[in-house]
Amino acid sequence: MANDDQWWFDLKTKSAVSEPKNASKAVDRLGPYASKEEAERALEKVEERNAAWEDDDWGED
Repeated sequence: MANDDQWWFDLKTKSAVSEPKNASKAVDRLGPYASKEEAERALEKVEERNAAWEDDDWGED
């Protein structure tokens, strides 16, 4: 039975999935996310976080 409260982004198929057992291996998925829309934005969110991390000066002067 699908859990509508949890979604993953399947990196191999580039799609949001609600049933991880029908998706690629766990290493090829991002999530879980609270909604399909959130899962569909997974790569966008990763890019945002990477950019923020690169911009962080790590306390350097």
